[in-house]
Amino acid sequence: MLTTKEQKRAADEISNSSNVIGKGTTLEGNIETHGNIRVEGRVIGNVKSKSKIALGHGSHVEGNIVAQNADIEGEVKGKVDITELLVLKSTAVVHGDIATGKLVVEPGAIFNGNCRMGTVKDIKLSDTSGVRSPQAEARMN
Repeated sequence: MLTTKEQKRAADEISNSSNVIGKGTTLEGNIETHGNIRVEGRVIGNVKSKSKIALGHGSHVEGNIVAQNADIEGEVKGKVDITELLVLKSTAVVHGDIATGKLVVEPGAIFNGNCRMGTVKDIKLSDTSGVRSPQAEARMN
């Protein structure tokens, strides 16, 4: 049986892990992680993290983004739900609604959608029912 100290250390290791979707890579499908994720390529699907999501300058995500924190330099077509801090860098383009605790928008960033700020519900990785990417929605109709 694990002690509380061992459980905390294991949880910290999981949340400190890093994942990268490299430039020139296209991934079709949803991504869920407890750790950080950096996207430099293209993701067609939802991206969900208990930690931080960073979208690089040339990145493109067609799906929803859910995380604790996020830095966006690329393009997102979908909803963005961030529990703490969302930073839209000067090269960011977001087509979709934003819900976040705090928002920083650098000059030059483009945002088309509604924005709700304040307390955002906690991230639950296991609860993906009802969350679909815009492409999945289009295929259903």
